[in-house]
Amino acid sequence: EAQLVESGGGLVQPGGSLRLSCAASGFSFSTYSMTWVRQAPGKGPEWVSSISSESSVSNYADYMKGRFNISRDNAKNRMYLQMNSLRPDDTAVYYCAHGSGDYWGKETLVTVSS
Repeated sequence: EAQLVESGGGLVQPGGSLRLSCAASGFSFSTYSMTWVRQAPGKGPEWVSSISSESSVSNYADYMKGRFNISRDNAKNRMYLQMNSLRPDDTAVYYCAHGSGDYWGKETLVTVSS
């Protein structure tokens, strides 16, 4: 059974950085694209970024371009999201998801506040 476990969330001041990690198991990680999605309080899910199976292609929502960087390590079955220049409206629960959309992690909470 596919499992995804996020970590790395927490409280950070505006302008700060966090690195989210997603540990994958139960499927052939290296053959699938992966995605980060977030959901801010009171809002619906928002796509953040995706990365292809071999990291050759990565895409970002316009709002995140230049601030966030997605990466993956297929040898470790892990995906990452480096978030820089964080803003209060980046506050959300963040999920990693299998490229098919069939599997999601539990979530990790990011709070950007002074």
